[in-house]
Parts: sequence; C-alpha cells; structure tokens
Amino acid sequence: MNFPYELVLLLPAAFALGWWASRRAGANRSGAEVSELSSDYFRGLNYLLNEEQDKAIEVFLKLAEYNRDTVETHLALGNLFRRRGEVDRAIRLHQHLVSRPGLSGAMKTVALLELGEDYMRAGLLDRAEALFADLVAMDAHAPSALHHLIAIYQHERDWHKAIEHARRLEVMTGEDETPMIAQFFCELADRAHQHGASAEAGDYLRKAFECQADCVRAFMLTARLQSEEGRHAEAVEAYEAAINADIAFTPEILPPLLNSYARSQQMERAEIFLRDMLGRYHGISPVLALANLYRQRDGERAAIDFLTSQLRQRPSVRGLMALIDATMDKAEGEVRENFLILRDLTRKLLEGQAMYRCSRCGFGAKAHHWQCPSCKSWSTIRPIHGVASE
Repeated sequence: MNFPYELVLLLPAAFALGWWASRRAGANRSGAEVSELSSDYFRGLNYLLNEEQDKAIEVFLKLAEYNRDTVETHLALGNLFRRRGEVDRAIRLHQHLVSRPGLSGAMKTVALLELGEDYMRAGLLDRAEALFADLVAMDAHAPSALHHLIAIYQHERDWHKAIEHARRLEVMTGEDETPMIAQFFCELADRAHQHGASAEAGDYLRKAFECQADCVRAFMLTARLQSEEGRHAEAVEAYEAAINADIAFTPEILPPLLNSYARSQQMERAEIFLRDMLGRYHGISPVLALANLYRQRDGERAAIDFLTSQLRQRPSVRGLMALIDATMDKAEGEVRENFLILRDLTRKLLEGQAMYRCSRCGFGAKAHHWQCPSCKSWSTIRPIHGVASE
C-alpha cells in the first residue's frame, strides 16, 4: 500500500506518542488514565492508516498536550500543517515551541528553522531573512540557514548577497558552489547588459569564468555582447565554445551562431562545424540548419534530398514539417491538399508539447530556463530528445 507523503511524515510522530504512552504505563498515572492514552493513540493511528488526516491530527494534538515535552511531535505536526497549506497553524505551533522555557538549544534551533520555513511559505520573506540571518550569526545549524538565505536572495534577485552567502556556504561545508555562483554573476551581467552597461557586464562575465571556466551561459552572453559590438568572428568563437562546453544547449545556441557565421562570412566554417555536430549530437537542430544552408547555396532539391536521408536515420516531427514545407511548393491539386492536412496535423501534434525538461525534478517547459521554475536548480533544464521534440 502506498501512503501519501503527509501520512509518512506523521507516522514517526504517531509511533513516538505510542512509545511515550507505553512508558507512562509504569509511571505515576492511574490505570484508567493510561488506558485512555492507549485508546487515543490507537484511534489516532487508525485514522492515519485510513487517510483521515484531519481526525488523526486532532487526536495527536490532544495526546501531545498530555506531555509538554513532546517536542518532536509538535515539530512533525507543524511540518505537516505547512505541507497541507495551513501555514498559520504551523507558525503558531512553532512560535509556541520557540517561546517555551527549558527548551534545549538544539531543539530551539530546529524550531526556529521550521518557523523560518513557515515564514517563507507564507511569503513573509523579511521575517524569514531576519530569522535565518540571526541563526547564521549564532553559528547554529548555519548550513541550513545559509541555504534558506541564498534561496531568499535568489527570489529577491539580490545577486550580490546571494554570492556572498554562497561563498560562506562553501567555506562552511567544503562543498563546491562555484557553478551556482557563476550563474549569479551571469544574472548580474545580463542585468548590466539590459541597462546598457557593457563594460560592467564584461567584468561580471570574467568573474563567472573565474568560477566556472566552461560556463555555457557565460560563453553565450559573451558572444551576444561581441555580436552587438560588431565583432562577429569573435562571437563565432564564443558560441562554438558554448556548444563544446555542453552540447545539450545546441538548440539555444545554433540560431545566433548561424547569424554570426553569416555576418562574418564564414559559411564554409559553418558547414564544417554543423557536419561535425551530426556525429556528436542526435537532435534535429543541426540537420535543419544544414538543410537551410544547402537550400540557400545549392537549391531546394539538395535540401530536400539531405533532409530526407537524415529523417530516415533520426525521425522527427519538426524535421517532417520542414520537409513538407520544402516539398509543398511543387505540389498541386489533391497532393497539395493532402500536404496541407499533414502539415496542420504535425503542427497540432507539437502544440502544447514540452520541449525541455528538468533533469532533477522532471519539470516540463516549452521554453528554456537557466533556473528550473520548480526545484530552483541551475542549468538542469535540457531539451527533450524524441520524435515529437528535439
């Protein structure tokens, strides 16, 4: 039997209460009182196993009141409230725990961390930031608090503070955070570029490369700056470096790369690079790019022949659409009508299809994101390879 996550979360609290109830059987309580505790415990467990969560919560809250020292139970209940969307109840419960006299320092820290997560879930980021900052200053569970602070600064797009705290996290844990820090510098570079501060953007990009020498996004931003300044040959170098750093980003890189090839009059180099990619990358993007190149240079027939041969090796709905478009101009009468129907069907097949997916959480998207909107991981959104996608 598969239990919902909330039930799995509450089970340890239920068993802890059962253990405590059995312990009290030998303590200074009457037999009737112990019997009542045991009865309530099994009643609550029965509600839990039958997925009657509201009733189970009320029973376990009642049991927790018998003993004010059942901190773990309160923490588990508060976590459950937050996951169920009852953030106000979670906040009140965790605030009550924090204010309790005699609570150990370790348990108080855990309660504060839970309270900070409550504030974040409720959108009270200023309160959460102040609480986590205090925990970091006290050096209490600092890694967890730092992770939460970095998440807050990313949400607020305060990239300087995000960089500062990510570096503190590196020192504290010994873990490599440089790929994430490189993304923060790219965010700063992108913002500077949007404000017309090209020199400042270039400085941030150099810092991004210092963090991660093969940062794909930094290569792409560098190429875009060079292209806008008319340095198209240098842009070609940067775009090719981006693909060589991580070929998965080919669909995002190819369009501006092809533009830079054309503007720098390096179409022979473009053909060599694209043909090399056919052996390294199994998506349809380089095939479509080469077909377009052959159409412009050698005519429609050459493009159709190339596209037809490639589609036998790598079937693709996008490739089929390109082949239909290339062939339809020469079709007439009923044949043309059939092509129009087929093109409409293939277009509808692609509508609504996720073209990208997060390799960490599985989030699907039509457009590329550097940070996953769902799990907030960086550089994990990748093209989906298949007949109906890349």
